[in-house]
Amino acid sequence: METATVRGPDPAPDKPTRRAEILAFLILAVLIWPIVAVGIVGGYGFLIWMSQIVLGPPGPPGSPH
Repeated sequence: METATVRGPDPAPDKPTRRAEILAFLILAVLIWPIVAVGIVGGYGFLIWMSQIVLGPPGPPGSPH
């Protein structure tokens, strides 16, 4: 007859060290967020550019450019 072993919940994961937190912050601050910011601004600019190609430049129709 097999006996079932009862295990408690897994122990809490180790708390991140101060060094790991600083490294994670630097990766976010120096790499991730600037890339996200450039992507958002560039994507918005591309959206405006494409809308002007399809719809024409802003302003009243027939106005000189």
